[in-house]
Amino acid sequence: MVEIEYTIQAINDINHILEFIQRDSERYAKIQGLRFFERIEILKTHPLSGTIVPETNDPSIRELIMGSYRIIYQVISASRIVILAIHHSSRLFKSESILL
Repeated sequence: MVEIEYTIQAINDINHILEFIQRDSERYAKIQGLRFFERIEILKTHPLSGTIVPETNDPSIRELIMGSYRIIYQVISASRIVILAIHHSSRLFKSESILL
């Protein structure tokens, strides 16, 4: 099974997203947080299930789409994945901001 790690950037992204949602609804913020982690769980058994991030053109940097969010991760090895960022698709994306 694959080990999943989170960068500080990814943790900060999740926290900021949930804080924003929480302004309107604490309940929906909790639900969204659970959804992020449930979606990421698929990587434990299917690490290559995401598509290559087009801005990087690097086959090791991939993304899972979840509604308006891009969960960007890097496949380090067959047993290790690092979640790099959680990005809202309406915001400008700079690939250099997610690299390890």
